[in-house]
Amino acid sequence: MSKIYTETFDDGPGGWLADLHSPLPVWDGVAYCHSPWSVDANHAAPGAGYLHVLMYLHTHARSVVASNGVNRFVEGGFSSDLTDAKITARLRGAMSLAGPLCNNQTQAPETDLGGVQLFVHVQAHLDGPPERTANFILTGQPFEITPDWSEQTVQLSSDPTQWTSLGTRHDLKGVYGDGDIAEVLADVNHDIIFLLFPLNIVPVGNVDDRDHRWAGRDYKVDMAYLPKGLVMFDTVRIEYPE
Repeated sequence: MSKIYTETFDDGPGGWLADLHSPLPVWDGVAYCHSPWSVDANHAAPGAGYLHVLMYLHTHARSVVASNGVNRFVEGGFSSDLTDAKITARLRGAMSLAGPLCNNQTQAPETDLGGVQLFVHVQAHLDGPPERTANFILTGQPFEITPDWSEQTVQLSSDPTQWTSLGTRHDLKGVYGDGDIAEVLADVNHDIIFLLFPLNIVPVGNVDDRDHRWAGRDYKVDMAYLPKGLVMFDTVRIEYPE
């Protein structure tokens, strides 16, 4: 029988973090991921785009030290080889676009998220040359954010058609890069992330090059075009293949 990692959040976040490095709120055995979320611009064009990190789990001891928290994945000795592993999440939530910020505009339909969906993401450091960190989103298997609790499973197949490589923005080419998804899955040595992708980043005011500059730092982002809401995770389970 294969070993199974299970996080029920009954005894805290267990190593899971929120947003870009915040404590994950947990109440009564449920993890709460709520807006507003930071805009992750590390993969702006020519990368695949912008995203919101809901919550993530470091999968290697060197990262856990930096997070100063108990990590039941690493402490349990679970393998970072996630090839063909199944990730199951029991979740519920509600999501919509923030919509117009004044009352003389038309509110976007509640179900219209502008193409934004909930995905699982894997990240690994790859030895060179060149050394780089590769990021892949399982865009072929999105999770549905349902108002009632639902248990949903995706499989981390090495089929490249199931994945989107995030690549890197123009000034982080020495940090991020593309890679082979089979190599990444064989050793997911950085983290596993639940995220919202892709975001529609609309600058406030006149910005000459949205992607060349840093969203949220060099210019304000119009929040009306970003998702708002809450996603609750009751259980996350990783089942390794036999």
